[in-house]
Amino acid sequence: MTPVETYTPTHRFADFAIDERIKLNIAQKGYDTPTPIQDQSIPHILEGKDIVGIANTGTGKTGAFLIPLLNKVVKDRHQRVLIMVPTRELAVQIDEEYKGFARGSGFASVCAVGGVNIGPQIRGLRARPYFVIGTPGRLKDLMQQKALDLSQFNTVVLDEADRMLDMGFINDMRFILSHIPKQRHTLFFSATLSPEIDKLIGDFLHNPVRVSVKTRDTSKDVDQDIVRIAPGAHKLDHLRDLLIQPGFRKVLIFGRTKHGVEKLSRNLNQMGFKSESIHGNKSSAQRQRALQAFKDERVGILVATDVAARGLDIPKVSHVINYDQPNTYEDYVHRIGRTGRAGERGKALTFVE
Repeated sequence: MTPVETYTPTHRFADFAIDERIKLNIAQKGYDTPTPIQDQSIPHILEGKDIVGIANTGTGKTGAFLIPLLNKVVKDRHQRVLIMVPTRELAVQIDEEYKGFARGSGFASVCAVGGVNIGPQIRGLRARPYFVIGTPGRLKDLMQQKALDLSQFNTVVLDEADRMLDMGFINDMRFILSHIPKQRHTLFFSATLSPEIDKLIGDFLHNPVRVSVKTRDTSKDVDQDIVRIAPGAHKLDHLRDLLIQPGFRKVLIFGRTKHGVEKLSRNLNQMGFKSESIHGNKSSAQRQRALQAFKDERVGILVATDVAARGLDIPKVSHVINYDQPNTYEDYVHRIGRTGRAGERGKALTFVE
């Protein structure tokens, strides 16, 4: 076996020039050693430099920007931070992580996402929160309703910028950024680089420092296999035969369509498995409930569409099953990257008819 290359960080969290209360919250979360993206980004962000971070989800990049930006706000109460992300799930996840780092500080945040009532978000913004975390569509709505004034925001984070481009948010992103002061601190994170991404970086960032910790396309911690479905055989029977085997304890199953995902989850529940589903026809609250039940292992199976599972960080997924084949290689890489995280081994199975 070839030895696994391990990354030796040059810092510990205790070494960073950040407020002691933040260090205490980091320690209480059980973090001691930064991940590579945190180790390489935090010092530059603390110095106020623009950053282009090339990193997959699951590499700790949320902490890489939240920790130094929270410190910035602690030092200067006039600072305001906008974090723009492609999906509501990712926004909720970042907001939860922020609350952990900011515990006891009183520095409020507002999570501005679609699919939920806008009223509480408008009320939250009246209190002038230090952090606003949101999706482009809802942020634009709030601006047009005069509930969000970005002239006071001098720091902006674009997270999963490539995904925002894929989802058609480019015009909304440009509209939102045009309302933020030109003299600003901009942090840009993406899993991939493309000509469009390079153009955005050129338009929006000032002499950025580039940090890349992109792992190989498909994770070396994931064993990949295919399951051949013989002509005339039923995929659902094959799936049942797999799920009753030992070791299939926390299984993420991908389907192609919202309707198909919902039906598969129902079928599995009728067979006696405990399963939940997430897809675009579910409300934000329903998705969060399903996700939490899976995270807490109250259900052992989560059936999802690609869009609904973007950016999700779920610990200890034992298996990813591609019940329907992904449309692109990138979708495949993204799906199987939900397992084999944080040094654990995972298994990915793809059904082929």
